Amino acid sequence: MCGILGGNNPKWDYKSAIDTMRYRGPDGQRVRSFGDVTFAFARLAIMDLNERAMQPMDSADGLVHIVFNGEIYGFGELRKELAGEYKFNTTSDTEVILNAYLKYGDSFIDHIDGMFAIAIYDERDRRIRLYRDRPGIKPLYYYFHDGEFAFSSELKGIASLIGEERLDIDDTAICDYLHYQYIPCPKSLYKDVYKLPPAHRLVFDVGQKRMSVAEPYWELKVNGTAARKRSEADVSDTLRMLIRRSVKDQMVADVPVGTFLSGGVDSSIVTYESSRLNPDIRAFTMGFEDKDFDETDFARLMTDRYQLNAISEILGDKDLKETKGRLKEWYDEPFADTSAYPTYRVSQLAKKHVTVVLTGDGGDELFGGYDRYERYLNNLKSPGREWRTIKQFIKYVLRYGGITSRLAEVAETAFNVYKREQGMNLLYPNPAVESFLSKYDIPDDYDRAWYYRQNWNEELPPMTRVRCLDFKTYMHDAVLTKVDRVSMQVSLESRVPLLSREIIEYAFSLSSEECCPGNRLKDCLKQAYINEIPGEILYRPKMGFGVPYEYMRNEMMHGHMWLGVLINEWETCSKLRNSETAYGLNLQ
Repeated sequence: MCGILGGNNPKWDYKSAIDTMRYRGPDGQRVRSFGDVTFAFARLAIMDLNERAMQPMDSADGLVHIVFNGEIYGFGELRKELAGEYKFNTTSDTEVILNAYLKYGDSFIDHIDGMFAIAIYDERDRRIRLYRDRPGIKPLYYYFHDGEFAFSSELKGIASLIGEERLDIDDTAICDYLHYQYIPCPKSLYKDVYKLPPAHRLVFDVGQKRMSVAEPYWELKVNGTAARKRSEADVSDTLRMLIRRSVKDQMVADVPVGTFLSGGVDSSIVTYESSRLNPDIRAFTMGFEDKDFDETDFARLMTDRYQLNAISEILGDKDLKETKGRLKEWYDEPFADTSAYPTYRVSQLAKKHVTVVLTGDGGDELFGGYDRYERYLNNLKSPGREWRTIKQFIKYVLRYGGITSRLAEVAETAFNVYKREQGMNLLYPNPAVESFLSKYDIPDDYDRAWYYRQNWNEELPPMTRVRCLDFKTYMHDAVLTKVDRVSMQVSLESRVPLLSREIIEYAFSLSSEECCPGNRLKDCLKQAYINEIPGEILYRPKMGFGVPYEYMRNEMMHGHMWLGVLINEWETCSKLRNSETAYGLNLQ
């Protein structure tokens, strides 16, 4: 839902900037100024379709102003609490947020749950306040330099305001991308432009032109024990209750709602619970001509069992070519997840019928669903295997990296990351990456594993440790970013029922054994729905939503790390600008 933007420079062209995100809000755009502060809004109408619910929205006294992207879950109860003290002129959740801020001040954030990027300008103290939702579903960028401040739902909004020619590329962010396959939060492609981290707030003092340090307003509490205390039945009952409530809350809309159904565990559960509330709900599935990557047969198990209103499409090589060169347009900065392409196509399909879809994203991170977790646990049990891999790595460095001043640091980093990041991206250096690092402004002592180190907790049980790491990194930087950008490209709102605050907090309150008994992946969730979801879905190998290799042809590098770019391409395109290959695949 929607795109937001704002800043403190009256000379900036806010109308042109919000127009760069018109697809996020095709139902109307509005720009308003409050002294030196300007807010802009592009609306995708979901709740209260009337003009009265348009933003920016003002308090009754005209002193507090809000722009908001997202949805607040279960906001009806909070509205009832506030109704005795505040007058409501709309049925939108935006007005509930605004009045909650008036009543509770900065602590209003403790009273709401949802997916959101919120900006509030309070003229009473001349401060702009930014807030991002707890799991990081909705994006929020901000810029600060020499007293100038701006924020936007997407990087292109800030680039339009400031002028892309004034923004300097952060070489360390590119270095991070070449290892993580995304630019990790809080960095962006540019210096002085940052992503507000999930569950964080930020304050800009308009009068003094000073910005606070981003600070958390919520901390994830993680159960650090391994043993079981709760029975399997109790966990199953609680999970079903929480998921059922979350799906019900997130089906609230004044426009048609559907689901994405991949044929996996999480989307099947969300679709099942949605169909209990609306038997006519549409379920959208995208498959591939290549049967090794196609999951439509599993999705059909659900649609046949519950007689769902299923709408599907099969993609071939020629279909993906139609999206050639659009990753830069979608993501504004390097992004290497090939599943962006089919996700875009299934979003296009859904938009023909609905304005909102519910997805199964978040289940793997909350409940331990990735195959690499098993590899990580196996490596902990087999130190000999790990040592053999380390020796292979050392030979690789000596062969391709040469003896450099960086060698010891690279080796130490890779060794630690191998132990810590469960085989995602950083196992081996790549000669192309080393070439890049040697030519640009990357300090010799730059710690390429900083993001994982920052979010790694050695004191947690191994399975809990890796779930927590992914929740704090990969989930919002890669998974949620991917879906938000491509769904909003077609003006489709994607909601994530498994990432309600209640479900997140309950998932991480589980001990390792309660969540994954015997280290069986996602077993607590599977047991909760063993009678509702076909066993062929619950217990089949995980596939993901990857693109068949032959569709990519020579654009992929197989092995432990896929760069998605050739380094010489980066060097011949004014260091990234205007190069589709610099942002991912160049489909030929």
